[in-house]
Amino acid sequence: MTDDKILDLYWGRDETAITESDKQYGKYCYSIAYRILSSHEDSEECINETWLNAWHAIPPQRPGKLSLFLGRITRNLSFDKFRANRTAKRGGGEIVLILDELNECVPSANSTEQVILNQELGKTINRFLQTLPDRECSVFLARYWYSYPLRAISAQFCMTENNVKASLFRSRKKLKTYLEKEDITL
Repeated sequence: MTDDKILDLYWGRDETAITESDKQYGKYCYSIAYRILSSHEDSEECINETWLNAWHAIPPQRPGKLSLFLGRITRNLSFDKFRANRTAKRGGGEIVLILDELNECVPSANSTEQVILNQELGKTINRFLQTLPDRECSVFLARYWYSYPLRAISAQFCMTENNVKASLFRSRKKLKTYLEKEDITL
């Protein structure tokens, strides 16, 4: 079924929209959740919450790209679940390392002002990504959007792990410079 037909089902408040979303994007969303959470049960829970959140968000929103919309919901829910697990002393692994790597160039979201600016920050980062060469952008997204481990990225892009680390380091440095030029307080 096409994205437009699935979206029409959501707009018509037809519950088969959830079934069709799961058929079309369930594996995709599960892979996002599992890479962040490393838990089958938690990933399944996030997928179910994804469909519920999509049900509540459509309408009024009508996403241009349903896969990205659902992927973003899954990713955000997965990070929320990860933080909850970590607070409960059950988290760890690759995500902690990824967040630490980004921490040096992305401002903290602890203040109320920063929470308000998060949407603008996201737009700024998207503009930054458009300035990167395709391969560098893909490596950056593989690590910081899809949460791939370094070994998987090096295999996917036929690079050594050291080259991946160097590329990510340079990209983070460029991001920091870009954010400073955009007057984003670090």
